[in-house]
Amino acid sequence: MSDRARSPAAARAPRALTRFSVALRTPPGAAEPLLAQAPRAWQRRLPYLVAAVCVLTLVPVTITVLVSQYRLGGGWAGALGVAQAVPLLLAVTRPLAAWGLVLAADTLGAVLLIDAGGVAGHAWPWTPMAVVGYLVLMVCLGLRETVRTLVAVWLVTGGVGVVLGFYRPAGVTDTIALLFVLGGTVLALTGALRGLGEAQRRIAEQESISEAERARRTLLEERARIARELHDVVAHHMSVITVQADSAPYRLPGMPEPVQEEFAAIAASARESLGEMRRLLTVLRGDGKESERAPQPGLVRLQQLIETTVRAGQPVELSMAAGVPEAVPPAVDLSAYRIVQEALANVVRHAPGAPTRVSVSRAAEEADEVLLVLVVNGPAPEAVVALESTGTGHGLVGMRERVRLTGGTLDTGPLPDGGFRVAARLPLNASDEDDS
Repeated sequence: MSDRARSPAAARAPRALTRFSVALRTPPGAAEPLLAQAPRAWQRRLPYLVAAVCVLTLVPVTITVLVSQYRLGGGWAGALGVAQAVPLLLAVTRPLAAWGLVLAADTLGAVLLIDAGGVAGHAWPWTPMAVVGYLVLMVCLGLRETVRTLVAVWLVTGGVGVVLGFYRPAGVTDTIALLFVLGGTVLALTGALRGLGEAQRRIAEQESISEAERARRTLLEERARIARELHDVVAHHMSVITVQADSAPYRLPGMPEPVQEEFAAIAASARESLGEMRRLLTVLRGDGKESERAPQPGLVRLQQLIETTVRAGQPVELSMAAGVPEAVPPAVDLSAYRIVQEALANVVRHAPGAPTRVSVSRAAEEADEVLLVLVVNGPAPEAVVALESTGTGHGLVGMRERVRLTGGTLDTGPLPDGGFRVAARLPLNASDEDDS
């Protein structure tokens, strides 16, 4: 029962330690304060608060002890108290510089205490206040500097103590080994804690990279699957339609001339669709070299698209201003063609035989010039049955994505008379900047 009661607390302790170590991710040598990356404001202010409390405590205590117990002059005692404690405020942002100042002040204090009248029977060369302040400084160093720097600081501390040991006054309590051992222990513990934070950071970065790689691999696998489906199903059926349409005049002799032309138009449309599907398969499979060489359709081929739709029995009128195809950027050119193509396909599926108007023009809006694409169809004849009574809406989604890529807007919706309207506004100036 007691094991169960302790288990939640035992599980929370490592998590708290890990979160604290992650907050210690301060670059070595940077002027960024300790815990600057902590999530809460009070945590970021905590190092300043601790340093201020240490300074306010050590300065008066150091002066009092040096004067009353070591019998050092009041002026020297005050100077040493300030020099040994105040640099701890600098340790929050620059602990290595603060260490140099504190070590120099502590060494000077040890030299001055050699001739002090009350040094016998007391700690030397490091007084108790100097040891406390030095250990606080070691915490700041361990949480901030690299392992090589920490080892150098530890060895220099021991070396200074050894040199001072040759001038040890009689009857003092030696604190050289005490500071050397405690300082090394504090540096090791805080350095390990900071190393844990660095390890957690690297693990998080590696997990992010692995997650991105997994997402990319999943995307490539899905694209490959779609490409296989398109090739095995759709491309096969389109090939069959092409062969049947081309061979119909030979298999069914005596067909009227209009019927033969209709089969020829069906075969041409199927071949064109197969060509575009091959380019799409190339993109899905990740090999973009062939697709980059293949020309993309644009407004120049819009008349051909209208004629193909008319041959399918759909009455369509095209109105396009002169010079528009030549003055449109490639991205807008392709988007405008695809929008008209999808809109006409929707009319053929949902309102066959409905009169349709396609309008493409340029217009000036304030400082920008835009391309206006409008496709409007009336209601379908009552005697005609729609090829599809419902839809997935993927066509309209594709239109919106194309318009969004060019920075334009799309307006779609039914009309009061039962028809439908597709209006796209594609900026020309923004596209020019993007292409450049």
